[in-house]
Amino acid sequence: MFDDYVEHAATAASRVTHGTGVPPPRRYEGFEPSPYGHENARESELEASDNRHTGPPNALAPIFDLGRVQYTLAAPLVSLVVASDVLAMGLSSNVIVLIELAHTDQVFKIPIPRKPTEFTIYKLFMDPSGRHLVITSLEGENWYLFRNWKKPKQLKTFKMVIESIAWNKAALLSSSHLTSTREILIGARNGTIYEAVLDAEEDFFKSQERYLSAVFALPERQPITGINFDFFPSIDPKKALIVAITTSRIYQFTGPLPRRPDEGGRVFGMIFSAYRETAPKISELPGSIRHSELHYYTPNSGQSHSLPNEIAWMTSPGIYHGTLNFQSTSDDFIDGAQLFPYPVLPLPPDPSCEQSQPEFPVSMALTEFHLVLLYSDRIAAISTLNESLVHEELLPLKHGEAARALTADPVRKTYWVHTDQSLFELRVGNEDRDVWKINLQKENFDVAIRYAKTAEQRDIIFATHAHALLKAKRYFPAARAFAQCSMPFEDVTLKFLDVNERDALRSYLILRLEQIRKSDLTQRMILATWLVEFYLSKCDELDDLIASSSALYDVENVKTERLILEEDLRRFLESHKNDFDPNTIYELIQSHGRTDVYLFYATSIGQFERVVEHWILEEDWVKAIDAISRQSNLEVYYQYGPVLMRNAPRETVDSWIRQPALDPLRFVPALLQFQLVPRDPLSPNQATRYLNHVIFEQQNTSSTLHNLVITLHASPTAGSPEDDGPLLRFLATAPVDPLTGKPYYDLDYALRLCSETGRIQPCVHIYSQMGLWESSVDLALEKGDLELAKLNADKPEDDPQLRKKLWLKIAKFVVQDKKDIKMAMRFLENTDVLKIEDILPFFPDFVVIDDFKDEIANALESYSAQIESLKNEMDDATRSAESMKEYIVGLKNRFITIDAGERCSVCSIPILTRQFYVFPCHHAFHADCLVGLTKEYMPAHALRRLLSLQDEIVKGKGGSIDQSDLTPIDGNTASWQPGSQRTLLSQNLATQTQNGSRQANTIGRNLLSAGDRLRDLIIPDALVTVITSPAGWIPGIGSAQKSALVEAGAGKRLEKLRSKLEDILASACPLCESVIVGLDKPFTNGEQDSTWEV
Repeated sequence: MFDDYVEHAATAASRVTHGTGVPPPRRYEGFEPSPYGHENARESELEASDNRHTGPPNALAPIFDLGRVQYTLAAPLVSLVVASDVLAMGLSSNVIVLIELAHTDQVFKIPIPRKPTEFTIYKLFMDPSGRHLVITSLEGENWYLFRNWKKPKQLKTFKMVIESIAWNKAALLSSSHLTSTREILIGARNGTIYEAVLDAEEDFFKSQERYLSAVFALPERQPITGINFDFFPSIDPKKALIVAITTSRIYQFTGPLPRRPDEGGRVFGMIFSAYRETAPKISELPGSIRHSELHYYTPNSGQSHSLPNEIAWMTSPGIYHGTLNFQSTSDDFIDGAQLFPYPVLPLPPDPSCEQSQPEFPVSMALTEFHLVLLYSDRIAAISTLNESLVHEELLPLKHGEAARALTADPVRKTYWVHTDQSLFELRVGNEDRDVWKINLQKENFDVAIRYAKTAEQRDIIFATHAHALLKAKRYFPAARAFAQCSMPFEDVTLKFLDVNERDALRSYLILRLEQIRKSDLTQRMILATWLVEFYLSKCDELDDLIASSSALYDVENVKTERLILEEDLRRFLESHKNDFDPNTIYELIQSHGRTDVYLFYATSIGQFERVVEHWILEEDWVKAIDAISRQSNLEVYYQYGPVLMRNAPRETVDSWIRQPALDPLRFVPALLQFQLVPRDPLSPNQATRYLNHVIFEQQNTSSTLHNLVITLHASPTAGSPEDDGPLLRFLATAPVDPLTGKPYYDLDYALRLCSETGRIQPCVHIYSQMGLWESSVDLALEKGDLELAKLNADKPEDDPQLRKKLWLKIAKFVVQDKKDIKMAMRFLENTDVLKIEDILPFFPDFVVIDDFKDEIANALESYSAQIESLKNEMDDATRSAESMKEYIVGLKNRFITIDAGERCSVCSIPILTRQFYVFPCHHAFHADCLVGLTKEYMPAHALRRLLSLQDEIVKGKGGSIDQSDLTPIDGNTASWQPGSQRTLLSQNLATQTQNGSRQANTIGRNLLSAGDRLRDLIIPDALVTVITSPAGWIPGIGSAQKSALVEAGAGKRLEKLRSKLEDILASACPLCESVIVGLDKPFTNGEQDSTWEV
């Protein structure tokens, strides 16, 4: 505040030194010798810690700092008030100066329209929000100034000299736009208390003073120099506490509120009316003081509903100080009241000064921990904690100048001193600097540690507290306090050993162990091991007390203490397991015979082998298995599997099943050893139970495990050979390899093992698994098990001949070996593979037919029915064939209409220029184009058939085909010639033959030797000759001189060849067929085609 205007009075000449004429430096409390005596080496550390400045930078900063405000007063200053950073000064010239401390460059001067001879300013009163200002005068005339008003307004009804005003802090601080003061109390010089409301809102019909009424008059009619009120509780106010003072008395009024404070209206009349007949709470301190003040201290003064917690009243005997207790049930709300006498001050520096030794201060202020007293020439501060004078400083005043008042901002906690010519700001900071030391002297250690700011201060407090607790024989709290200070470890240990307090020492060691860094491994290990020894020794001591059963002890309490101690030991071992050397701890525990602690420690550090070994040596198999199950190291399962399987097989297998991560192959030795152990035949085999779980539940496919199951089931200890149920169930339900369809066990091994042990049914099943159906049936019949033989005879379902063969074996066994004809007849009813005629050869030569006469008759009737069914099927097939023939004949009469300009789909020449074909898909081809296109997509057998027709054509001609023999469709021989690209023979033929027979032989040889070149051997022109020749003529066959018989034969032969050729060529459209045929062919032949490049 006013930083640019404050000149701090730091010169040595401005201070007073007690007992000398030289001004003393400022005095600070807290540098006297240590208050806790000379018991330890910390006696001098109190001052040394302050001098080293190792704590926060402001740890030793001064509490009070007085500075002059550089402001020139236009007239003598009469009164000064500050609230919410708004400073108001009343000058003797009847001018009000307003300064907002946040904007010190803006100074407002508002005159009161009265002459100094008519109006003399006495006091200014400002509300906590800094918006309302009341100016009172010695003449009893009062004025009101609201914030931002240019001129004040006279309060015409206020005809009294105001000594004090109690503002409605809750209402004024809760709203920043409130123009009303709400209900306030005014203390007048005539001893009367008034209730009033001021409102700055302009109202033509109302003045600013809404109402003013006297609510109470003090009986002694003394000036009311201070008044204050508070509503409580702060959240939901229901009562009010009013405190008023005179120069010698303090009054307390309390009572319920007639309405809520925020509802408005008069609230104090009813409270004071209760005291018309009864006196309020009055405390009297008589004296000759002419001026008195009342001050409150509120911790959160900026909050509207905060309540004060301290009160100070300046009286003649001293400062009356106490705390406000709003929870009080009596009429006295001031607790812990005490009277602080005024400090003895030295004479002023000028003995000729009119004012000799000042008797009373002229003003005061209350801070959190101090009472600041203003004298005419100096300021002094008294600690409210120990009543000592902590600060004294002379004011840098001119000759004849004297201090007039000390004003405090109740919201911002700033303090101001003024004379009639000067203005000073008193900065209060670091006020709790010495609070820790004062509380340490009073042994309020909790409060002292709360206000300690440096590590040295906290260390001194803890050490002092620890010594005090040790002296009071409160050993466990002393141990906690010693652990928090830096006193040497050895000294503390010896102190506890000297008083034989090992339990408290244990507590101290635990706390010190928590403070040692993790990196100090050796220190932590030594300390932790020593603590384990302490625990174990204490347990032994308690055991001895329990065993003695002495009447001096309550055995039940001792047992409870032992249980608690053992639980503490377990927690200690668990939390500090990384601080121990395991071997040392094991030896230490065993030396005390603590088996339970030994097992717990081994479990906590994960050494389950020690736990398992212990229980195995104790032959407590269940606990050993439980210890294994509670750990995650699989090697422990494998290590102790054999011994546990021999002694507790069921529990062992249960633990194995609960751990699916185990490798069953590692348990094979344990399972094999288990077979050698005698066991109850009625109890289930635990080895096979585990293997079945692994195979069927965990889907294990290891052939070793599958073979082991068969070994266990087939072993002599598994039971008699007649009891093959478990083995057969396994063989029948054993999983099979989805790729091979065979079981995972070794069939040869299983067969050999079952054969050696005489287990027939399993052998039969294995034979069937191997596909040796005959061997399985033979073995079943050999042992006389007919049902088993039947079961295996039906298994080869995809081989009916083998099934029949197997059933014949069974039938032969029934007829010849059993010699039971009736059984053989019943046997036929169970199968559809054999008939009566199949088993008749097995009957003896002389047998009575009556036994199977009915069966033979049934068989004959069945055959008759089958023959009739086949006959009906043949008739249906014949009718279907006739219907298809009729449909084919009808197809020959189909026709398709084409346009005259239709073109060939291959050569694009008009289709009507020569012989052509049209397909239902409307593709049209010339005959020669059709032959050339069709041969490219024909399969090999069709190409050979086409070559055969070509050979017949060439042979019939008897030589080469002459161009004159090719008749165009329009009869003009000169109008059409075959293209040069088509020749009579393929270019693959090296030479041209001269006669027909030689040419045919050459083509035949080429046909056999060419192989995959069939398409090149087909000559389209030769085939087209047959299509284009008229009926009754074929090239090379007959002429005009031939006989009619020859011509008729040639015509039939031509029709036959043409029909065959059309069946091949016209069966399907070659374009449509080529799309289907070429689906599986690539777009290129593997060679790079440059035409596709972009």
